[in-house]
Amino acid sequence: MNAKLLKKELKKSADLNKAKILKKFFKTKKGEYGHGDVFFGVTVLKQRKIIKNYKEIPLPEINKLLKDKIHECRFSALIILIEKYRKEENEKIKNKIVKIYLNNLKHINNWDLVDISAPYILGDFFLKNNKNKKILKKLVYSDNLWERRMAIISTFAFIRKNEFNETFQIAKIFLKDKHDLIHKATGWMLREVGKRDKKALIDFLEIYSNKMPRTMLRYSIEKLNKREKIKYLKS
Repeated sequence: MNAKLLKKELKKSADLNKAKILKKFFKTKKGEYGHGDVFFGVTVLKQRKIIKNYKEIPLPEINKLLKDKIHECRFSALIILIEKYRKEENEKIKNKIVKIYLNNLKHINNWDLVDISAPYILGDFFLKNNKNKKILKKLVYSDNLWERRMAIISTFAFIRKNEFNETFQIAKIFLKDKHDLIHKATGWMLREVGKRDKKALIDFLEIYSNKMPRTMLRYSIEKLNKREKIKYLKS
């Protein structure tokens, strides 16, 4: 059970037409955020079916997959890594998994890769110890788009525990971020806060709605009623 075999199985399910669609969907042209990414054209459903037989693949082999140029290899590696992290009870091994993740940040380089993994690995890691939040701060202020997205998406782990401060603090910093994908991610996390504590979201909006990028605002108010949406869109 190794990286080479898993990649071979993924390749067997390759679909050139699907790959073309994915290249366009994930913005892989020169100058776009996913420039250079390569796809087999395997659906997520098919990937999940394939990796069921690879749950026991060793960490060094997952590390190889995370560095692979093929998007589906990296996606599959992250799915397996998440499952290993969730089930692992030995904290030393869990920290080893986090280390593998952190050592491969440059390969976790599209929004689906970030969104599927950051809350479950990084988010849990940041929750456990305030010392770990030094890494979170580095991600927040990174020049790399995907690392900044990891920062805000990782706070989903805090939100699920009804802890909203980390999300609000990062959202304040990202009010001035220039990238639409950060606006969307931040708005999404604010919306998740509102689903659990509407007052907490409203309190934030009362202060910052008129400073929020339009996309961030629209995402954050998606679950509010019509009257409330109109109020903040006019702010």
